Amino acid sequence: MEHIKQNFSIKDLEHLSGIKAHTIRIWEKRYNILHPERTDTNIRTYDGDNLQKLLNIAFLNSHGYKISRISKMKEEEINNLVQRISASASEENRSRNAFKLAMMNFDERLFQNTYNKLREKKTFREVFHDVFLPLLDEIGMLWQTDTIKPIHEHYITELIKQKIYLNISELKFSNPIESGDEKMYVLFLPDNEIHDLGILYLNYELLAAGRNAIYLGPSLPLENIDYLLDKHDNLIFISYLTVSPTNTNIHEFIDKFQKQVCKKKQRELLLFGQRTREIETEELSDNIKVYTSIPDFTNTL
Repeated sequence: MEHIKQNFSIKDLEHLSGIKAHTIRIWEKRYNILHPERTDTNIRTYDGDNLQKLLNIAFLNSHGYKISRISKMKEEEINNLVQRISASASEENRSRNAFKLAMMNFDERLFQNTYNKLREKKTFREVFHDVFLPLLDEIGMLWQTDTIKPIHEHYITELIKQKIYLNISELKFSNPIESGDEKMYVLFLPDNEIHDLGILYLNYELLAAGRNAIYLGPSLPLENIDYLLDKHDNLIFISYLTVSPTNTNIHEFIDKFQKQVCKKKQRELLLFGQRTREIETEELSDNIKVYTSIPDFTNTL
């Protein structure tokens, strides 16, 4: 079993902070802002405290504070200044850094505190679009560069999903479904697709708009949809393609939907996610629609 990363290379610091490794070396040598340990082969390694300090320094530097000035501050001064600035328009940036630290340290309390502060000023929709979505993009890059492990991504993703579930639960009590809306949206992910955060959030948006929705979750064989077809007439299907089907099978998935689900009546299939970039949209039937972003869809509700 892989060990959870506790020490970081200078390249890891670059990916996490956005500060180039060359610049970090200069800051370290000239201003003594970080205190790495060295391996037997004289390679620098940095612990979590160094990472947190660099994130704070990067935050201040991005807000116009020169490194020469920051280097003269005590750590407590740096932390207090970050907190004061974070109350301004750059709160999203500070929050993403806090969420990344929570992810690296498996610190649920930091995650909850950061989220609660955001919710004091923002709606859940604003938190999701302004903070969570950019954060997930950054985490995707960190995973690709091996700065973090799958365990880190799973941890932070599950915490975000908990917030979506919580807000869905609140909506069901506070925002009743429109009685005159006969459309029923069916949200599902195809076989072997387990990345359900995007489709789960779409479920939230549908409920927020007062629409009827059935959430079926990840990895659903298309054959199972037959059980719904006789019970509801006006069905609209939604799927979110992140890793599956593969680019060689995505048109097979669409063809199978047409044959399996539309054999008696044509039904709409709305597609989202990274895999949709591989679809030749001009070749699609009228009942298949591809959305490049969630707002493109929610603006039509």
